[in-house]
Amino acid sequence: MLDSIFSAAGTLAMVGWAGLILLPGQRWFVEVVARIVIPLFIACVYVFLMATHFPSAPANAGFGSLEGVAALFSVPGLLLAGWIHYLAFDLFVGSWEVSDARANGVHHLLVVPCLVVTFMAGPAGLALYFIVKYV
Repeated sequence: MLDSIFSAAGTLAMVGWAGLILLPGQRWFVEVVARIVIPLFIACVYVFLMATHFPSAPANAGFGSLEGVAALFSVPGLLLAGWIHYLAFDLFVGSWEVSDARANGVHHLLVVPCLVVTFMAGPAGLALYFIVKYV
């Protein structure tokens, strides 16, 4: 079941990213589908995974230390939750980059590399977008 959730969430996120790159002028897609619908659906899956797998986490698991987070990620369902956390938030940030670029007159071809980096390395892509925007 976890493998199916992993595949479905990844596929859904890729639909969002493809739309951000290929349909930047379609506000309904950027501001509704990629910013709200897909991340919200993935967020619901995240909540489900956390609710069903957190009770089976080791006693030392938690968010207060690196060791605690490592213990959380030793539970496959929580590792998946962590992964789809990235999928949802990075897609949300990517949709914001496209909207913000449009609002500030940044050409979309300059935003595409930022989107790719945001997809692959979240915060680095956001930093790149800010560099592109302000330079």
